[in-house]
Amino acid sequence: MGLNEFLYPSGVLHNINAGCKREALQKLAAAASKIVNISEADIFSTVMEREQLGSTGVGEGVAIPHGKLEGLDKITGLLARLKAPVNFDALDDRPVDLIFLLLAPANATAAHLKALAHVSRLLRDHEIRASLRGAETADALYAIAVSSKKSDAA
Repeated sequence: MGLNEFLYPSGVLHNINAGCKREALQKLAAAASKIVNISEADIFSTVMEREQLGSTGVGEGVAIPHGKLEGLDKITGLLARLKAPVNFDALDDRPVDLIFLLLAPANATAAHLKALAHVSRLLRDHEIRASLRGAETADALYAIAVSSKKSDAA
């Protein structure tokens, strides 16, 4: 399973303006709603419920918010680079500027975990993070994410 199986060019957002974690997640929920045809409110609520269990800010300026949704038929990812980092209550207390939102069908437990592992491996790599931060367009962000050998690693 590679990232190209659940990340599409329409799901990549470049230089998003957000003043806080909540605003960043709201903008991602709005974008996701257009892709998966589930209400923005339902997506936002699901992601915020997960955040209340513990921050999905995994460190090094990266967050991987995720959730399972009724009515979703396949795993879908969105990748965003924020114009300026925001506090995300991350494990390392660093602000976040790279966010990968991962949405999965309610019954996709194993596939959801496998997709989370793929995203995590990709974003743990310092060179990939640096490349994503240096990307000047959404198309460049997408190309970096899906062309990485780490995105295909099992």
